[in-house]
Amino acid sequence: MDNKISEIIDKYEGKKEALIQIMQDINSEYNYLPMDKLKYLSEKLTVPLSEIYGIATFYKTFSLKPRGKHLVNVCMGTACHVKGGENILQKFERDLNVKAGETTQDLNFTLKTVRCLGCCSLSPVARIDKDIYGRLTQAKISKTLKKYTEVGE
Repeated sequence: MDNKISEIIDKYEGKKEALIQIMQDINSEYNYLPMDKLKYLSEKLTVPLSEIYGIATFYKTFSLKPRGKHLVNVCMGTACHVKGGENILQKFERDLNVKAGETTQDLNFTLKTVRCLGCCSLSPVARIDKDIYGRLTQAKISKTLKKYTEVGE
């Protein structure tokens, strides 16, 4: 197994109590939870793989599928829905050539929907990584995505 996983486990002194933190670090390192890494984690901590899998599927921050470098969350809450959130989502889908819940082939973007981003007064809203984009229009989306595809990003 690669040294990175061993380093992550060692960072927490191999304590079972740190399982979620270890999984968070693995998720950060690989941008998802690779099954071979989870099997190794299960063996090293002597925690059943079913327990690890249960945690991985319970928390939305974890993914068992490779995710893009940039996570695009389009708000579909009531305020955003009323102000055209569905049209915003469809424009993201067209520009990225994926449906919600999918990742682009180049692994640059993963497109997801969320129920609320907590900034209803800015609706319709999307978040890319940690950046919030409010009062979105379809015309703004291509320009916004370009910021994340430029060389050096």
